[in-house]
Amino acid sequence: MPAESSWKVACVGYTNAWPLTRHLLDGFDLLPCVPSEAARLLRTGEADVGLVPVAAIFNDDADYRIVPGYCIGCDGDVQSVLLVGETPVEEWEAVALDGESRTSVILAQILLRGPLGRPDLRVFPVDAGTGAFHAQGRTGAVVIGDAARNLPARLTTRVDLGRVWRDWTGLPFVFAVWAGRPGLPQAAIAGIREAGRLGMPDRLTAPEADRAYLTQAIRYDLDDRALMGLRRFAALGKRAGLLAREEVCLYGPPITRSRPGAASLDTLLARGAEGGRLTLEEGVRLETEARLEDLGNAAHLRRLALHPGREVTYIVSRNVNYTNICVTACKFCAFYRPKNHAEAYVLSREQFHQKLTELEACGGIEVLLQGGLNLALGIEYYEDLFRWIKGNYSVALHALSPEEIFHIMAVSKLSMEETLDRLIAAGMDSVPGGGAEVLDDGVRKRIAPLKCTSEEWLAVMRMAHQKGLRSTSTLMFGVGETSAHRMGHLVKLRDLQDEYHGFTAFICWTFVPDNTYVLPGNNTAAAYLRTNAVSRLMLDNFDNIQASWVTQGPGVAQASLTMGCNDFGSVMLEENVVSAAGSTWAMTIDDVEHNIRTAGFIPVRRNMRYDHLVTPGAGAPVAAPAK
Repeated sequence: MPAESSWKVACVGYTNAWPLTRHLLDGFDLLPCVPSEAARLLRTGEADVGLVPVAAIFNDDADYRIVPGYCIGCDGDVQSVLLVGETPVEEWEAVALDGESRTSVILAQILLRGPLGRPDLRVFPVDAGTGAFHAQGRTGAVVIGDAARNLPARLTTRVDLGRVWRDWTGLPFVFAVWAGRPGLPQAAIAGIREAGRLGMPDRLTAPEADRAYLTQAIRYDLDDRALMGLRRFAALGKRAGLLAREEVCLYGPPITRSRPGAASLDTLLARGAEGGRLTLEEGVRLETEARLEDLGNAAHLRRLALHPGREVTYIVSRNVNYTNICVTACKFCAFYRPKNHAEAYVLSREQFHQKLTELEACGGIEVLLQGGLNLALGIEYYEDLFRWIKGNYSVALHALSPEEIFHIMAVSKLSMEETLDRLIAAGMDSVPGGGAEVLDDGVRKRIAPLKCTSEEWLAVMRMAHQKGLRSTSTLMFGVGETSAHRMGHLVKLRDLQDEYHGFTAFICWTFVPDNTYVLPGNNTAAAYLRTNAVSRLMLDNFDNIQASWVTQGPGVAQASLTMGCNDFGSVMLEENVVSAAGSTWAMTIDDVEHNIRTAGFIPVRRNMRYDHLVTPGAGAPVAAPAK
């Protein structure tokens, strides 16, 4: 390794590299070149460190380390890495791969085989800087760098590869990084990083022709999201046979480890964002050790991979609590009343008629029917009620939590299968996920000792899924449980989902303690967002995560839309259980759509199975009835 006064640095002369290199003065000997030449100089040892295409990191037969901090990348349109041609991509027969950048030509081949849908195209290499010349007739070309920003007018087809990658994966793309071999002195690494820090403000004083490009098109931060994008590129390239390796190694200890041999938090976040399976212990590490911002970013990437558009769904429903008489006397519940209490009730048909008429009047399609465990109500009550509702109203019955179904079995002395068969025959369409609380029997005995066990709750859901019913799943937390309890709950849901894929969505919310006998644990907005984000990463086989505005309010629910959630839940024209414990949030249809839009998304109505529905009036919100 040379003395500190003579570190040789291979760096490209493109405009986008200027902020990273212009402050490399004392101790650095700059070797200007094109990206592919920078990789060669580093490979042969003629350079000690280089701003090289990331393809070199994954293909060269050398042990490279990446300097953390800065890169050349994008998070959408990059403007300087394009597929160009005189004719549309659909008419091309071949693509010329410009030799200036190995990364760009590999990216182009991955995208042609993937979202661009042209795996049949013949590709051929051409000399560096000649891509635009070869783009003629039915031959397209990869063109990069400043040449891509100054194309001849004849090249009317211009596909920005940064945009295609972002729309496809939801991730930034990294084109080039500072890299060297093991043993590069810390002084050199620090000097390169300091040059990047000093160069970032210079973008604001760049010539006017370049200023927007450097400040808006190019992304310089080599942060967790960029590293996730880098790993995704490496994995796709290796799978396609275009890259030899997919390991990413940075100088220094970039991530602390909780124990020898444990995966880094960065690795766990990347795995979760890519839909890989996390263990219970790994979920605990993420929830307790990862920064909330990092969890949110990873969860949002997973959400975008599953739901790449800007649509956020919601349903117009009414939560009808048919009785508040309950024998379980849960310590956390402020809603229930004993049988002879002055406030005890069972709704009459007249009360049902008023509620369901209002629901239909505002375009509602579902009644969420849940209530207390009332010993006076056997299965005949539910059969008669379900048939009456289905005979008089055009609504779906999202009815009876597993706890209630288990109770009906006991009161009516029926098997689980017979109980479900009779309820389905009477009109039950789906099963809400209430009563799960925390699926740990130690926690359940402390807060609700008379409720069914975790396995009994899961058994009802399992049989419902076997019979073709779909259900939601829930987690109520903040009752003094541990992170291991919460992650164990998620693993149990995930394991059941592996069997039948019967859960349509997952919803978590914080315990509301007023008027109850349970001391709250951590039920803050931050705790909600953290648990919600980890749930998106842990539940790799769940399609939908629903925001909970009922306990946290619309602002926190809006934040959750960029931290894993793709659904805003129900307008819920009525809610009695959580409100009895002190939560006062309520929203009309207008409110729900307004909150989705102001969060930057497009509201779309759905049904319980998450089929998108045509909203009356071409998407215009419908006013809900006055409460």
